[in-house]
Amino acid sequence: MHFGFSYVGLIFLLMLFVPNFFWTKHKPEGYDEYAKRENKLLLALERIGEVAVSCLVLIFSDFNVQGLNLWLIWLSAAFVFMVLYEVFWIRYFRSEKTMKDFYRSLLGIPVAGATLPVIAVLLIAVYGKNPFLFAAGIVLGIGHIGIHMMHLKEVAGNDI
Repeated sequence: MHFGFSYVGLIFLLMLFVPNFFWTKHKPEGYDEYAKRENKLLLALERIGEVAVSCLVLIFSDFNVQGLNLWLIWLSAAFVFMVLYEVFWIRYFRSEKTMKDFYRSLLGIPVAGATLPVIAVLLIAVYGKNPFLFAAGIVLGIGHIGIHMMHLKEVAGNDI
């Protein structure tokens, strides 16, 4: 592992944060009520994971392209998952912006808005051979995906 700026990490974070910035102005109706009921442990894990991932992905130059080799498959796969994440957001912003729209699966991936970036983080960690980012991705995944799976169950329960 090598300390240094990661432009790949910066691109990843921009792909992550830009749609979330717009989302703050286009939340689904009732989202804040769901957020009030979030599990505090999952919320703590999510926040710890968010901070750790955001920092770690920027401070290791190992995430930058290191030439053509088989390891590049991992980075390419991470990029594909981030492109799918952008597709998720495009679909959401074109929808009526309901809770149901927000939690629709994408290509069979449940809670895609939470799952896709977590998978991308794990793949970038493998590419960069960085166990710290991988661990942070696991913590983020437990919290972030866990919270959104709970919201999905609530949304499904309200539709019955």
